[in-house]
Amino acid sequence: MTTTAPKILIVGGGYAGFYTAWKLEKHLRHGEAEVTIVDPLPYMTYQPFLPEVAAGSIEARHSVVALRRHLKRTNVITAKVTGIDHAHRVATITPELGEPWQQEYDQIVVTAGAVSRTFPIPGIADNAIGLKTIEEAVAIRDRLMSNFDKAATLPPGPARDRLLTVVVVGGGFAGIEVFAELRSLASSLLKVYPALRFEDTHFHLVEAMGRIMPEVSLETSEWVLKNLATRGGNVHLDTQLTSAVDGNVTLSTGEVIPTDLIVWTAGVMANPTVVRGSDLPVEERGRILTRPDLRVGSADEFVEGAWAAGDISAVPDLTGAGVGGYCVPNAQHAVRQAKLLAKNIVGVLRGEAPREYIHHNLGAVAGLGLYQGVFQSGKIALKGFIAWCAHRGYHGLAMPSWERKFRVLWGWWNNFWLGRDLVNLQSVQDPRYVFEEFAARPRPAVSEAPPAAPAPADKAPERSEAAG
Repeated sequence: MTTTAPKILIVGGGYAGFYTAWKLEKHLRHGEAEVTIVDPLPYMTYQPFLPEVAAGSIEARHSVVALRRHLKRTNVITAKVTGIDHAHRVATITPELGEPWQQEYDQIVVTAGAVSRTFPIPGIADNAIGLKTIEEAVAIRDRLMSNFDKAATLPPGPARDRLLTVVVVGGGFAGIEVFAELRSLASSLLKVYPALRFEDTHFHLVEAMGRIMPEVSLETSEWVLKNLATRGGNVHLDTQLTSAVDGNVTLSTGEVIPTDLIVWTAGVMANPTVVRGSDLPVEERGRILTRPDLRVGSADEFVEGAWAAGDISAVPDLTGAGVGGYCVPNAQHAVRQAKLLAKNIVGVLRGEAPREYIHHNLGAVAGLGLYQGVFQSGKIALKGFIAWCAHRGYHGLAMPSWERKFRVLWGWWNNFWLGRDLVNLQSVQDPRYVFEEFAARPRPAVSEAPPAAPAPADKAPERSEAAG
């Protein structure tokens, strides 16, 4: 049976997409609209937890939110949106298996997020790993732990040094957090590797700017630098990475750092697959041009039926604090924009005017490994253990749904008493290697040789038929 209810299509199931759908389910009356969300992954990743996942402080599955479990009245499609023809209100949906199809809609919400932004530096595409997905965080953790296993069997020398060297590129919040968390993990691992010493491990962070963590005060960022230095972290400021061929990280200072683990956190860019496949307006940095009321468009006019939020959108920051006049791409804005966006869509469907998004930054909080953190709100700065508690408290509460909150908090509670879980599961990335090694295979067929031709018999001598 066909329905005349407006069709709302949400492109992307990250922060902004998930929260928009979640809140639409709360605000829409039964049958008032049909909501569909499309994402290649069946879950939302809570990205502030990725550094702790990389360090083994949080179970990977606990830092993601299953879309189908928590979106009860939303049609969830696990696929990619590869085209948006808003002029005709259709989107091209491409599944992993099967043929693409055209999905009609009345209202579209573009929340496809961002991906790692890299530069054409030799070796980066082949050797580095980003920190935007749960899979990347798990891979980073398992790589570091596997390298410890390998290094413990080697004598001191270049091969062992390479395995015990970590390079993180980017001094923003993500870079500093994963750098500090991995340093903390490495220190924990040394307790169970008696063949290795603290001096054998080498951690380097490369930042092109003259400071780290621009979201906090200069005084606070300098405290973080000192804290990292006391824990064996080497931070290279005003330094660029010029090459990473074969894992040999070459810096603009001329220093070469051989490593087996390069983590790239030096910036993000709006999801290019969605942006390039859309006819919606885009600003100079490649983001969907968005108004303060979260409708797509400029200050002079908006695109009817099109909305955007999160990292893929260029939303004006009405507080005046945003870089370049726009909201910075972070979870704090994405979640709050999504909540307002859901209300605005419902309001427009009911003939009401949408409200503008304005949010004054509450502050910044970062975890720097177990029992170390930093918090900044205005001129108030907290450091050390109390800031670490504030970090965990804030993100524990910000994790969507009580089911997810409980899993994360329970994991933290267990770690407090039992210590960090040091199990290495890198082999899960190639789960069939044992089965394949020992699986019985049919013997190759032996081709039957054709039967040998019988040897020719000796002929009897011919008798002459002479008349006797």
